[in-house]
Amino acid sequence: MNTKAKKFIFAAFIFLLAVAVWQSVFGDGMHVNIDGDEIDGPLGALLALLFGGAGMLLAGVIMTCVAIFLCLLFASLGVLAVFGVGLAAVVAVALVSPLLLPLLIPVGLYWLFVSRPRKQRLQATMQQPV
Repeated sequence: MNTKAKKFIFAAFIFLLAVAVWQSVFGDGMHVNIDGDEIDGPLGALLALLFGGAGMLLAGVIMTCVAIFLCLLFASLGVLAVFGVGLAAVVAVALVSPLLLPLLIPVGLYWLFVSRPRKQRLQATMQQPV
Protein backbone atom coordinates (compact mmCIF):
# COMPACT_ATOMS: atom_id res chain seq x y z
CA MET A 1 0.00 0.00 0.00
CA ASN A 2 1.44 3.35 -0.96
CA THR A 3 1.80 6.31 1.39
CA LYS A 4 -0.98 8.33 -0.27
CA ALA A 5 -3.53 5.61 0.54
CA LYS A 6 -2.22 5.38 4.11
CA LYS A 7 -2.62 9.11 4.58
CA PHE A 8 -6.15 9.00 3.13
CA ILE A 9 -7.19 6.15 5.45
CA PHE A 10 -5.76 8.00 8.46
CA ALA A 11 -7.55 11.23 7.45
CA ALA A 12 -10.86 9.38 6.95
CA PHE A 13 -10.50 7.77 10.37
CA ILE A 14 -9.83 11.13 12.02
CA PHE A 15 -12.81 12.66 10.19
CA LEU A 16 -15.17 9.87 11.30
CA LEU A 17 -13.89 10.18 14.87
CA ALA A 18 -14.52 13.95 14.79
CA VAL A 19 -18.07 13.36 13.47
CA ALA A 20 -18.72 10.83 16.27
CA VAL A 21 -17.46 13.27 18.92
CA TRP A 22 -19.52 16.12 17.42
CA GLN A 23 -22.65 13.94 17.41
CA SER A 24 -22.12 12.77 20.99
CA VAL A 25 -21.51 16.28 22.36
CA PHE A 26 -23.88 18.41 20.26
CA GLY A 27 -26.19 15.69 18.98
CA ASP A 28 -29.85 15.01 19.60
CA GLY A 29 -29.84 14.66 23.36
CA MET A 30 -27.55 11.95 24.72
CA HIS A 31 -28.35 11.50 28.41
CA VAL A 32 -27.45 9.19 31.29
CA ASN A 33 -29.87 7.98 33.95
CA ILE A 34 -28.19 7.48 37.37
CA ASP A 35 -30.58 6.52 40.19
CA GLY A 36 -33.49 8.29 38.52
CA ASP A 37 -31.54 11.50 37.86
CA GLU A 38 -31.15 12.21 34.17
CA ILE A 39 -27.92 13.91 33.16
CA ASP A 40 -27.83 15.26 29.63
CA GLY A 41 -25.76 17.61 27.56
CA PRO A 42 -21.98 17.49 27.35
CA LEU A 43 -21.67 16.01 30.86
CA GLY A 44 -24.14 13.26 29.92
CA ALA A 45 -22.15 12.53 26.79
CA LEU A 46 -18.92 12.42 28.77
CA LEU A 47 -20.42 10.08 31.37
CA ALA A 48 -21.92 7.88 28.64
CA LEU A 49 -18.54 7.57 26.93
CA LEU A 50 -16.81 6.94 30.29
CA PHE A 51 -19.25 4.23 31.40
CA GLY A 52 -19.35 2.66 27.94
CA GLY A 53 -15.56 2.53 27.76
CA ALA A 54 -15.31 1.14 31.27
CA GLY A 55 -17.87 -1.53 30.38
CA MET A 56 -15.91 -2.50 27.28
CA LEU A 57 -12.66 -2.63 29.26
CA LEU A 58 -14.29 -4.77 31.94
CA ALA A 59 -15.75 -7.07 29.28
CA GLY A 60 -12.29 -7.50 27.72
CA VAL A 61 -10.73 -8.40 31.08
CA ILE A 62 -13.53 -10.85 31.85
CA MET A 63 -13.24 -12.50 28.43
CA THR A 64 -9.48 -12.87 28.85
CA CYS A 65 -9.92 -14.47 32.28
CA VAL A 66 -12.57 -16.85 30.93
CA ALA A 67 -10.28 -17.80 28.02
CA ILE A 68 -7.41 -18.60 30.41
CA PHE A 69 -9.76 -20.60 32.63
CA LEU A 70 -11.06 -22.61 29.65
CA CYS A 71 -7.51 -23.30 28.44
CA LEU A 72 -6.55 -24.67 31.84
CA LEU A 73 -9.79 -26.63 32.11
CA PHE A 74 -9.47 -28.32 28.72
CA ALA A 75 -5.76 -29.03 29.24
CA SER A 76 -6.47 -30.72 32.56
CA LEU A 77 -9.35 -32.66 31.01
CA GLY A 78 -6.94 -33.87 28.33
CA VAL A 79 -4.48 -35.06 30.98
CA LEU A 80 -7.31 -36.83 32.81
CA ALA A 81 -8.45 -38.45 29.56
CA VAL A 82 -4.94 -39.79 28.85
CA PHE A 83 -4.71 -41.06 32.44
CA GLY A 84 -8.12 -42.72 32.07
CA VAL A 85 -7.10 -44.49 28.86
CA GLY A 86 -3.89 -45.70 30.53
CA LEU A 87 -5.83 -46.94 33.55
CA ALA A 88 -8.30 -48.74 31.30
CA ALA A 89 -5.39 -50.43 29.47
CA VAL A 90 -3.86 -51.57 32.77
CA VAL A 91 -7.22 -52.94 33.94
CA ALA A 92 -7.73 -54.72 30.61
CA VAL A 93 -4.28 -56.31 30.82
CA ALA A 94 -4.91 -57.32 34.44
CA LEU A 95 -8.19 -58.97 33.45
CA VAL A 96 -6.72 -60.76 30.43
CA SER A 97 -3.40 -61.86 31.97
CA PRO A 98 -4.74 -64.98 33.81
CA LEU A 99 -6.19 -66.15 30.51
CA LEU A 100 -2.81 -65.75 28.79
CA LEU A 101 -0.92 -67.87 31.34
CA PRO A 102 -1.13 -71.07 29.25
CA LEU A 103 0.45 -69.16 26.36
CA LEU A 104 3.17 -67.64 28.54
CA ILE A 105 4.52 -71.02 29.73
CA PRO A 106 5.75 -72.19 26.28
CA VAL A 107 7.05 -68.69 25.48
CA GLY A 108 9.00 -68.65 28.75
CA LEU A 109 10.47 -72.12 28.12
CA TYR A 110 11.52 -71.12 24.60
CA TRP A 111 13.14 -67.93 25.94
CA LEU A 112 15.01 -69.97 28.61
CA PHE A 113 16.34 -72.52 26.12
CA VAL A 114 17.39 -69.87 23.59
CA SER A 115 19.09 -67.52 26.06
CA ARG A 116 21.03 -70.23 27.98
CA PRO A 117 23.47 -71.15 25.18
CA ARG A 118 23.89 -67.45 24.41
CA LYS A 119 24.94 -66.78 28.01
CA GLN A 120 27.36 -69.73 27.92
CA ARG A 121 28.94 -68.43 24.70
CA LEU A 122 29.25 -64.96 26.18
CA GLN A 123 30.96 -66.35 29.31
CA ALA A 124 33.31 -68.46 27.22
CA THR A 125 34.40 -65.49 25.17
CA MET A 126 34.92 -63.42 28.33
CA GLN A 127 37.18 -66.12 29.91
CA GLN A 128 39.55 -66.42 26.97
CA PRO A 129 42.63 -64.22 27.14
CA VAL A 130 43.12 -61.77 24.34
